[in-house]
Amino acid sequence: MKKANLTFFNSLTKQKQEFAPLSGGDTVAMYSCGPTVYNYAHIGNLRAYIFVDSVRRVLKYNGYKINGVMNITDVGHLTDDGDDGLDKMEEQAKKQKKAPLEIAKQVTDVFFDDLKKLNIERVEHIAKATDYINQMLKFIEGLEQRGFAYKTDDGVYFDTLKLDNYGILSGKKNQDLKAGARIAINTKKRNAADFALWKLSEKGRLMEWDSKYGMGYPGWHIECSAIARDFFGDKFDIHTGGIDHIPIHHENEIAQSCGISGGCVPALFWMHNEFMQVDGGKMSKSLGNVYTVSDLEGGKLGFKVSGGAFRYFCLNTHYRKVLNFTAEGIKGAVTAFDRLIDLLIKHKESKENNNSEVNGKIENAKTEFLSAINDDLNLPLGLGILWTLLKEPFSVKIFDAAIQLDNVLGLDLINAKRTESDLSKTEQTAECLPAEIAALLIDRAKARADKDFALSDKLRDELANKGYAVIDQKGEQIVSKI
Repeated sequence: MKKANLTFFNSLTKQKQEFAPLSGGDTVAMYSCGPTVYNYAHIGNLRAYIFVDSVRRVLKYNGYKINGVMNITDVGHLTDDGDDGLDKMEEQAKKQKKAPLEIAKQVTDVFFDDLKKLNIERVEHIAKATDYINQMLKFIEGLEQRGFAYKTDDGVYFDTLKLDNYGILSGKKNQDLKAGARIAINTKKRNAADFALWKLSEKGRLMEWDSKYGMGYPGWHIECSAIARDFFGDKFDIHTGGIDHIPIHHENEIAQSCGISGGCVPALFWMHNEFMQVDGGKMSKSLGNVYTVSDLEGGKLGFKVSGGAFRYFCLNTHYRKVLNFTAEGIKGAVTAFDRLIDLLIKHKESKENNNSEVNGKIENAKTEFLSAINDDLNLPLGLGILWTLLKEPFSVKIFDAAIQLDNVLGLDLINAKRTESDLSKTEQTAECLPAEIAALLIDRAKARADKDFALSDKLRDELANKGYAVIDQKGEQIVSKI
């Protein structure tokens, strides 16, 4: 059966393209860059895994099966992208006076606990870098045999000027990559963009392996290329990661894979999610604005945020747009998510109605939903379609349809329960208002959280036309009958 048209934005070609697996079958080979497990993942990191999960859910909704791989970086990721600095795992181990792999296990366990809280499905294969050292060394030897690797007194490096298409993902040009050009470089390198495949051990190193090049450890980029090749060979369907991976990590993955395969870019589609900011700026420990899932659940912001509410917050912004995390915005998401659950449960508890239009509206919603999600994961629009459906007269058929749509959204609506969350006075009041007015207030709260003030003003006018005045006061909407 022919699948519905499904398009993804491909960072390699810089455009939306229709997706179909290379095999021509119904199984998608997908590689996702996993965490460096030296410290706990924060909410910005976790946006990337909600994105990965969304890609997987959309593929499954379209009838595909997935053979997915995610790496766990437990060695080789240095504090400096120029191949200088300390291994992040080793640095943390020395600070905590623990073995690196002890820290790696502890952080990895918490990472997967966080994924469960966000209802993120575990991929089919989890690959720890330290379990693939032999594959990495074999890969490096292959690059050396093909003339892409050279040895120095501190390790083995990839020669980027030997590869004609280096810069194919990021747009870098080879003429910009000569030694000393534009960026500070490790003086051991021939060219500025060359990168470490294998680093020789420094004194006091905790994790090291013997090799023909000497006692040492792998560079960061080689692990993904070696692991992906071990599972998929030279070519697979989709590679995902954060947008920050484009200029260095993913560019270098492509270089390694092209070098060993004779020029074959390993993935057909390269997909990247944008950054999450906090209050319009970068997350920083020094600013005290780095949050974990546990921080949100524990009420660090002054109110509690469930994993479902945080996922709902993320889904309201397209994955290729910067997501700005604010206390006001996430509180609005908590309120809206609670309202969505309340409407859903009312549909579930309703008796089947005899409204002949409900089946048609459900089918129209499903058609619109599929069109939205298949247009490069337009989940914000998909979420809006769900809201529109839930505002229809209560029907258990609508509940069933919502649960089906949630196979993509991943909000775990089948297990949703009414909660005693920190609702503002406005939201509490909304429960006593006519359904139409309450829904408009929720929409306006969301618009204000998204800083869409033009829509907020439009909804205020609409409420006024229906006989209700709204005053904004300390983040709340105070509503009164005119």
